[in-house]
Amino acid sequence: MMRADTLHPCDLTMEDREAWRTLCASSPAFSSPLLGPDFAIYVGRFRADALVTIWRTPTSNGAERPVAFLPHHRRLGGAAYPLGAPLGDYHGPVAIEGFDLGSALQVAGLAAYRFTSTIGLPPAADLREGFLIEVDGPAEVFLETLRQLRPKSFKNYRRLGHGLERTFGPLRVAPVTDKVVFDTLLDWKRQQLARTGAFDFLRPAWVNGLLQGLFDDGDPAFGGLLIGLYAGERLVAGHFGLRAGDIYHPWIASTDPDLADWAPGHVFLMHAIEAMPRLGLRTYDLGPGHEHYKRLYSLSSRSVTSGVHFAAGEAGTVMRTAEQAWVMAGAKGRGMVGRLHRRLEVISASEPTVLGRLQGYADTVAIAAMRTHSALGKTRSEPTSDLTSIARPDTRAG
Repeated sequence: MMRADTLHPCDLTMEDREAWRTLCASSPAFSSPLLGPDFAIYVGRFRADALVTIWRTPTSNGAERPVAFLPHHRRLGGAAYPLGAPLGDYHGPVAIEGFDLGSALQVAGLAAYRFTSTIGLPPAADLREGFLIEVDGPAEVFLETLRQLRPKSFKNYRRLGHGLERTFGPLRVAPVTDKVVFDTLLDWKRQQLARTGAFDFLRPAWVNGLLQGLFDDGDPAFGGLLIGLYAGERLVAGHFGLRAGDIYHPWIASTDPDLADWAPGHVFLMHAIEAMPRLGLRTYDLGPGHEHYKRLYSLSSRSVTSGVHFAAGEAGTVMRTAEQAWVMAGAKGRGMVGRLHRRLEVISASEPTVLGRLQGYADTVAIAAMRTHSALGKTRSEPTSDLTSIARPDTRAG
């Protein structure tokens, strides 16, 4: 008979943490540091509503063993959302093979689990790719393979990089511990989000606390890593994210807006790949979304799914009925309703307070009204979209 315990991540026992790590090590699908207990505990330092459900089954000697862990946030109606969204780019239950999530949700008193980038969780709705840069040998060999596959793109980006060097000085990539640089990257990202009308995922206080905490920590085993690209003494671009050993998962990709003509994001990635062995990195996990540039630099990927997994029983049926109503209204489509629904889901997942969610909803309505008003002033020959940029669930890189 399976039973479930739900607790705050910081209350996990050492035995449960080790059992979780053992499950993560049992499958390549769970290799991301975002799926282990360390990330859950770190999020728990900044969010009181962080939860982990542990499902246990009896053993032959009368004891119990953990068979699955699901870090999440819980909302009214018993809906579970991914822990630490939108920073939790990969999420989902870390479980033994054959784990029945529908029955497990019912045991835990949950009605449904909403997911956007889950690895290997059926049903496989809305498949996407998570892009990986994996450098096992010389970085020059990896880059030459990319160049041969995409010669025109790489020739252009190398030309732009040479232009930056001629104008500002030699290009170099380096790890950065300067707080001023960290703040500059965040400011550039906020400017980008404001320009595009995307959801400002940096606004919640817990996000700022988590990012700042990881930056101050900087532990190579599990901590923040900021990588900057400089042309001479000028900061051009940078990535900041989570490092766990030789795996790096950036969250913030920022570039100097005044240098946009030089495609600094592309120039950065070329030089970051070259620097990976020197930085002690083997995997540069770009995550899902923004395929237009991530695919250029990746030779491998992992499949991720998005959707809703419903609990067995009455609570799951009620939640499924409500979800079907949204689908009939167009929530899964590319139109206004679909974009609005995705934006509201991002807000619900990332804003822990009612006031924060209300502010997010108000901003959504204001941006939609502004874009609609702007579209009315355009001629019919011009493409218009009143909600094109305000509902993207993946808001990290640009």
